[in-house]
Amino acid sequence: AAPPGPPVYVDLAYLPGSWSARTVDEEFFRRVRALCYVVSGDDHLKDGVLRPLLDALLAGKHQWGTDIQVTLIPTFDSLVMHEWYQETHERQQELGITVLGSNSTVAMQDETFPACKVEF
Repeated sequence: AAPPGPPVYVDLAYLPGSWSARTVDEEFFRRVRALCYVVSGDDHLKDGVLRPLLDALLAGKHQWGTDIQVTLIPTFDSLVMHEWYQETHERQQELGITVLGSNSTVAMQDETFPACKVEF
């Protein structure tokens, strides 16, 4: 359990992938307040912990009591993410959460991958 204290404000926070994502709960999002959260990790283990992590974002952000806009940036495509987005879209709007999808592609040498640009 984290000791009581004020929240920490950051521009960008990377959320852990795989089984480490289980450590991110409502209290994490209440205490670590970011303008952008990056959800990374495209593996089969992520789907099992992704929904609780996303629901924790909604619950934690609800407690902020401010009008700070938050951007969620997934670095992978997931059925769980799509379902969560559809089921909670109204709640996301109420809380000022935007989920970025990317239709842009970056080509580097012999490799191409989806990308998005975030400016502060």
